[in-house]
Amino acid sequence: MTEFWVSSGHHLAGRTEAGGLAVTDELLLAYLARPELLPPPEACDAERALHAALLTDPRRPVPPAQVRALNDPDAVENWQVILAFRDRLLSARSIEAAYLDLVRGGLAGTPGLFLNQLVHLILRNALDGCEDPYTLRAAELFFRPQRVSLSGGATLLADAEIIEAREAGASASPLMAMFGAEPAAELDVMTDENAWTYWSRSDAFTMALNLSENPRSRDGLARAIEAWLRHLLALETTVEPLARIEERDWRWFVGLDAEATRIGNALWRGDAVEPEALTRVVALFRMTVADAGRIERTIAGHPIYLLLAMSPDKRVTLKPQNLVAGLPLVGAAA
Repeated sequence: MTEFWVSSGHHLAGRTEAGGLAVTDELLLAYLARPELLPPPEACDAERALHAALLTDPRRPVPPAQVRALNDPDAVENWQVILAFRDRLLSARSIEAAYLDLVRGGLAGTPGLFLNQLVHLILRNALDGCEDPYTLRAAELFFRPQRVSLSGGATLLADAEIIEAREAGASASPLMAMFGAEPAAELDVMTDENAWTYWSRSDAFTMALNLSENPRSRDGLARAIEAWLRHLLALETTVEPLARIEERDWRWFVGLDAEATRIGNALWRGDAVEPEALTRVVALFRMTVADAGRIERTIAGHPIYLLLAMSPDKRVTLKPQNLVAGLPLVGAAA
């Protein structure tokens, strides 16, 4: 089996009997070693001592009074969030269960960074053994925001963080500025000829995805969605890419991002939707659920449509929690 996404920390997690991920000291220490969690140079001695104590024992209880004793109010708030997140992980039977608890209980107070790290880790487990680079590259959308480039009829998705870093470098270079070079143009677009190179750079996030012209890219995203639902909800689905929705009486849809949800809601209500907004829909899918008994009676037997869209500033920020919270599952099945 070919390795991928080492940066997820998958190798640091334990395994539960049910195939989920278990929190280990090594995984907690990896979180504490992240740059965002290291005390800044101006941190007080109390904050440095707290961080050092957690490095020695990452599961140690931290009294609220110890956090409130920090000099900087921002540091107090940050550590309250960090420790609440850690305690939620420790109290759950698995990392997957902690994620589901977060999604179903509301994500307020959970930084997007932490949520994306959880998704990265869980999806690495869900896709363990996957040998299709298109599925893995498409699955990056679940935890890595994308920038869209519309070029010659192609809809290219590239990692937003990578593009922004390259743009910053281009703006600092008079030569790049003079020629107006587009940083996205420097990235390889995944094709059947170069897809094999994904394995050596899966943690670099430097391959672009041609979502409009290469059917394997859309198929890859469909397979990633199926794997996500199978792993988290034990829900067997079939997801098919579509060019358009032909059915007039569509009973249910899930917006895979905020913009797609806004557009879908307007269409659902029969409101007029500006043509420009419709052009921002970059992918459509039809989902069918194998066990109709797990779907609400009024929806069972009908397809569920999935919409993915880019924002007006050409960003795609897929929200995998929408697939958990947005499906019409019956109470016990959810």
